[in-house]
Amino acid sequence: MIRLFYEIPYFQIQEKSFFIKEICILLNNEGMYIGNINYVFCNDNFLLDMNKKYLQKNFYTDVLSFNYSIDKWISGDIFISVDRVLENSKQWNQSFLVELKRVMIHAVLHLLGYDDQKKMDKKIMKKKEEFYLNLLKK
Repeated sequence: MIRLFYEIPYFQIQEKSFFIKEICILLNNEGMYIGNINYVFCNDNFLLDMNKKYLQKNFYTDVLSFNYSIDKWISGDIFISVDRVLENSKQWNQSFLVELKRVMIHAVLHLLGYDDQKKMDKKIMKKKEEFYLNLLKK
């Protein structure tokens, strides 16, 4: 089950079923099953507090993923800063929805075991993001 939650009153995804369907396609394409995936949309300060508390990192980020997957059943909590996604969309001259989709895909890739800490891993993950953005174009 994929669920969407909001920690901020000024944002809500209008096409929930469309986004959920896309994540289902991604997981199916990777040969995985949907466990429980929770997307929590929040602001910069909410995510900064989480980054400090759980990862001991003191900087803004667009997304944090907490992986609870077991075997091929993908589960996790994904926190996305809408503020950061908006800022990134402007910086990369991208629409907000495309950047939001990229971050949602990126987080699920983390739940699948992809990492972006090393240069080569980051390159692989970026290719996967682009692949799914192109596959899931509206």
